[in-house]
Amino acid sequence: MNFPITRRDETIEDYHGTRVADPYRWLEDEKSAQTQSWVEQQHALARAYLDKLPDLEQIRARYIELFNYPKFSAPRKRGGRYYFSRNTGLQNQSVLYMQSSLESDERVVLDPNSLSADGTVSLTNQVFSHDGSLLAYGTSSSGSDWQEIHIRQVDSGVDFNEVIHWCKFSGIAWRHDNSGFFYNRLPEPGTVAEEDQSKFSKVYWHAINTPQSEDQLIFERPEAKELSFTPSITDDGKYLFLTVWNGTEPRNRLYYREVGSSAPFVRLLDEADASYDLIGNDGPIFYIQTNLNAPKGRIIAIDSANPDRENWRELIAEQDDVMAFAQIVNQQFVIAYMHDAHHEIKLYSKDGSLQQQLALPTLGSIIDLSGEPDGDELFITFTSFLFPSTVFRYDFVCNTLYPLRQSQASFDPAGYETTQVFYPSKDGTRVPMFLTHKKGLVLDGNNPVLMYGYGGFDISLTPTFGVTPLVWIERGGIYAVANLRGGSEYGEQWHEAGMLEKKQNVFDDFISAAAWLVANNYTRPSRIAIMGGSNGGLLVAACLVQRPDLYGAVICRVPVIDMLRYHRFTVGRYWIGEYGDAENNPEQFAFLYAYSPLHNVRPGTAYPPTLIMTADTDDRVVPAHARKFAATLQAAQAGESPILLRVEMKAGHGMGKPTAKIIEEEADILAFLFHTFHMF
Repeated sequence: MNFPITRRDETIEDYHGTRVADPYRWLEDEKSAQTQSWVEQQHALARAYLDKLPDLEQIRARYIELFNYPKFSAPRKRGGRYYFSRNTGLQNQSVLYMQSSLESDERVVLDPNSLSADGTVSLTNQVFSHDGSLLAYGTSSSGSDWQEIHIRQVDSGVDFNEVIHWCKFSGIAWRHDNSGFFYNRLPEPGTVAEEDQSKFSKVYWHAINTPQSEDQLIFERPEAKELSFTPSITDDGKYLFLTVWNGTEPRNRLYYREVGSSAPFVRLLDEADASYDLIGNDGPIFYIQTNLNAPKGRIIAIDSANPDRENWRELIAEQDDVMAFAQIVNQQFVIAYMHDAHHEIKLYSKDGSLQQQLALPTLGSIIDLSGEPDGDELFITFTSFLFPSTVFRYDFVCNTLYPLRQSQASFDPAGYETTQVFYPSKDGTRVPMFLTHKKGLVLDGNNPVLMYGYGGFDISLTPTFGVTPLVWIERGGIYAVANLRGGSEYGEQWHEAGMLEKKQNVFDDFISAAAWLVANNYTRPSRIAIMGGSNGGLLVAACLVQRPDLYGAVICRVPVIDMLRYHRFTVGRYWIGEYGDAENNPEQFAFLYAYSPLHNVRPGTAYPPTLIMTADTDDRVVPAHARKFAATLQAAQAGESPILLRVEMKAGHGMGKPTAKIIEEEADILAFLFHTFHMF
């Protein structure tokens, strides 16, 4: 292809005695006319290629057909009212509704589609007061992580005048008397150095119907500017808790005090030696899910009157399966366990004795749990590769689990199946992988495969329903999801085996998955496409540059690419605990430099067809990563395959993306792959 000419400069940086060239650093400056002109040329090239693909309109039409069915969230009960979201099918944003009972008429509480003509303003936080009469909600524009918080009176539908600014990853905790809420925010831009914009988190009290300028500072730790604080209030309304976190590190702290107190916070857990999630309390007894001395998780009780560790009581011990998440509903522990990367639900009494396991429809995932500590009903959103997300209601009184609303998806799963296989990675580690495809698959070494992975940040890939995989398998493809190290499929040890100096394990796991599919005659390298986003974009980029011979196509979405400088942009410093810091740590520089995709592209290599995707307003993984990677790959390309950079306008990292943009983006991906693999 005739790629746009990209200027190279002589930028070189010394990392602990190693001189590293960075010829495209100028592309980091998104405001420069040069960068903007280059992006326009790249996007024009990508659109010229994609728009000419013969199957694009047919793919888009089929995607719309499969996507166009009602989608619901699990109801959340507050003060006798049920709140839930619904999308009729193709609405850009889901609408928030209220019912006084599950059988009563619905009433719109908030329709975010009215906030912008193109659907690029989305709802983020949606936190109701304890009695359900007030709603604090966040809005985000163009997919930004920054949000504004508004307050709505549910019954009148009228918002108070104040708007809360400078919020990112913010929690909201209403006082039970409805007088206001606690929230965390970052400094007002311009009041701190740019590199500190994601630091100096503070907790404030906001009284409703007052301007933000009058908000009261509740807590800060300026001497530890990397720490962030998320407030919550216990269900009895008595205690204000702060979850204290540092970036994406899975170890946190817990502080608390009584809600009405002005005394210093009690630092209940301040060692940052494990994860601690408060799941409820009985007065001064706090129930906490933790992986301290239990990598797969357990539940303990801490008496705040005697909080020393020797006085802790273990209620539910670590088991063979991972404790994914837990809640207290009907005064029981409702726990989702993860068994070989799919979920099971178990109910335990407060003393830790197992009551029962709920029978789920198939091997799949719990993507939402909702219920009240004293309530007699539990709502579960369940999904799997061939099972659309469906809300179930469990009745504790009758001991029955049934669909609250049957899915109306038009896809017929009868001709398809999902199987789970296990394969050895490079070092012999046993790794699970899900395969979804048509029944009666012939192992002739010719099946097209779309492989998806992530492998990082303690995030597990469990079975989920998606339209892109459906369109893929309809055309005869295999959709493969590999459960790589770096996630939490087998607990914190599995996560730690794929982070920092062990990050190469993640790439080896993914490479080994492709090799296993070839060795077992599912496919051949030229018929394998790999896809991932964010940390998964790093995954596929690293695998591309390490084994370009193993893949027939690569879809690299909003990727982290420059592992020597990622921490310098927006919230990149949050990820240092996961990746490391090349700038300030020579040992970490060595392993980051060894796999950083940007620095391991080899000139004169024939790279497979590659579609790199980013968004102009992504303020989590800045588009500079994708720009520099595209320029580097295009300059190195010795083959004839396309290296394209697709830039989505008025979009961010993915949060709140309107349906119209999702359809356009996914249709482009599928058309690119179908054309590459001649799947007509």
